[in-house]
Amino acid sequence: MSATNLFEQQRHNRRRSTLLVALFVLFFAWIGFGADLIFYLQTVNGDPGAYVHRIPLAGLASTALALGMAWFSWRRGPKQILWASGAWELVEPSRPEEQQLVNVVEEMAIASGLPRPSIWIVRDDDPNAFATGTSERDAHVAVTEGLLAALSRDQLQAVIAHEMSHIRNHDVKLMTLLAALVGVLALISEGTWRTMRFGARAGGRGGRGGGKKGGGLVLVLIVVWLISVLLAPLISRILALAVSRKREYLADATAAQFTRNPGALAEALEKIEHAAGATKAIKRGSAHLCIADPLGRRVSQRQGRVADLLATHPPMAVRIARLRRMAYQFEHTGVLPEDL
Repeated sequence: MSATNLFEQQRHNRRRSTLLVALFVLFFAWIGFGADLIFYLQTVNGDPGAYVHRIPLAGLASTALALGMAWFSWRRGPKQILWASGAWELVEPSRPEEQQLVNVVEEMAIASGLPRPSIWIVRDDDPNAFATGTSERDAHVAVTEGLLAALSRDQLQAVIAHEMSHIRNHDVKLMTLLAALVGVLALISEGTWRTMRFGARAGGRGGRGGGKKGGGLVLVLIVVWLISVLLAPLISRILALAVSRKREYLADATAAQFTRNPGALAEALEKIEHAAGATKAIKRGSAHLCIADPLGRRVSQRQGRVADLLATHPPMAVRIARLRRMAYQFEHTGVLPEDL
């Protein structure tokens, strides 16, 4: 993490989030309008009376489709995530551990200065938790039954503080939108192959195609466009994972700020890390939302270039070590470090 204070890091992440979403939208536009430009260059020098592709239908359609589906996924994304995990909403606690969970969520809502999110429980014995939502007033916190059984009250409070940090730092808003954009990009990538085949047929009917004039430019555009289509889904997923990993460190630090007890979160992460198996109820598409990788993959336990590309979370050992250093300083000075 950089040597700036916590609040500057929050502002930096918000700016980077805005830039990242803007790049996604621009890429959607390039996929469509790039195809239109290629078709235009292929048909503009064709035989008299042959079709000339002048109206950028592919660009307008792909951008509109991407934004429309992203908006729909943005509005319905949180509910879909909760439904896919089989979570049920906790309205009236019927057990002591459920009442304790409600109390802890209310305490951390006060500590974070946020409205109390709705509370959900996932039927899974593996300890894990996640938050989702589109705004601070429309947020949800979900924990597994295994988490309620495994953690003490202080440890549970620390985990809830971590999830409240994601809500306060606008992480859940970004990650919900990113998940939608990645899905739309995969759909557009598949659809562009059909569009390309149509363009090839249209160019063939045009006779000379691009002709000598502009023929090299058409070839370059086709190569760049094909590479974009092939690599876009992979690159976009890697970018989404990278955003998720960096935000876990920030959420850990913000949780320590809320509870003034970084040691409790370190202990909770240790218990989660040493749990037996994967969180089967939470699907792959929601893995980046959880406090720990629910898929139980070894790549999330390692450091290095491969882990930086493929892991949904930073190494748990590194997170625990950072929290223990914060706990040591707080124990001896009474002040949490501003620099992370």
